Amino acid sequence: METILSTVNLQKYFYEPEPFHVLQDISLTINKGEFVTLIGKSGSGKSTLLYLLSTLDTDYEGTITINQTKVTGLSQNELAKFRNQHIGFVFQFHFLLPEFTVLENVMLPALKLNKYPHQQVESIAMDKLRQMHMEDYATKLSSKLSGGQQQRVAIARALVNEPNIIMADEPTGNLDSTNARNVFDILHELAHEQGNSIVMVTHDPDFARLADRSIELVDGRIIKQ
Repeated sequence: METILSTVNLQKYFYEPEPFHVLQDISLTINKGEFVTLIGKSGSGKSTLLYLLSTLDTDYEGTITINQTKVTGLSQNELAKFRNQHIGFVFQFHFLLPEFTVLENVMLPALKLNKYPHQQVESIAMDKLRQMHMEDYATKLSSKLSGGQQQRVAIARALVNEPNIIMADEPTGNLDSTNARNVFDILHELAHEQGNSIVMVTHDPDFARLADRSIELVDGRIIKQ
């Protein structure tokens, strides 16, 4: 299988209010098209690990390689460009801009990438909204949508630059059970039908069981994967 992401001996420390070794000796691989959940109790280090894997936090020891690129040591500008091209993000809160329409929100990362003309970006964004069954809401303000609809728009936005990795931090945490299952099924489909690699932090044991693989952390260490 093709390895999309790998880490070697990640170490992470917090220094305030006192030194604390939050992640210890984390070595893992994520393959193309694999749906992996990060699980563990609060304080186990799973969200901290996700932020390292997504290159949002660069204060660590060890190495991270994504798409055959060693991202450890890259500058903040280089990392920002790399993230926009290769990684899509879905958070517990959707972070849509309320004064923008659904379509405008989905277009934003592609406009920032500046790879395609505006009209082509709009077409790609509409394709992603169709994939989420949200095309009929394209001209609505994002603030007028339900929570489940907003999260589907957030997934469309995460996909607009065709990333091969989706990092999801408790994406179902603010949703009722029906919408939570819908979001999970969408992510599952992205992995198994489109070949996206999904790394998802979750507290839900049912979702963890349905993933291809779960990586369990206890006190900053991987105890099972």
